[in-house]
Amino acid sequence: MPLIKVQSSISQPESAAVASLLTGLSAKLAEHLGKPESYVMTAFEADVPMTFAGTFDPVCYVEIKSVGNMSSSQTKTMSQDFCHQISEKLGVQANRIYIEFADAKGYMWGWNESTFG
Repeated sequence: MPLIKVQSSISQPESAAVASLLTGLSAKLAEHLGKPESYVMTAFEADVPMTFAGTFDPVCYVEIKSVGNMSSSQTKTMSQDFCHQISEKLGVQANRIYIEFADAKGYMWGWNESTFG
């Protein structure tokens, strides 16, 4: 049920770098939310035409969605953690990363021919 999706303007990194990023994000998202990693989905998309602050310098947009309620302290901690990880792995400065956190109602999230609500 938790999802972390990263879109970036950077060129496609080597597959090993992407795998390392996604597995790291998956484990950390499960840890932050206290949910089993077996439900966590990750996604990465490179070469997305994007601007930030009027420039085409490397940038990332990250979506984090989960069934339940994320607290203010959780999102602050996740922002720090994920900005650091993405910056380290992709070379995008933390001040050029936006993260959108979204809580989902269980009945609005489908899986395995049903929903979580």
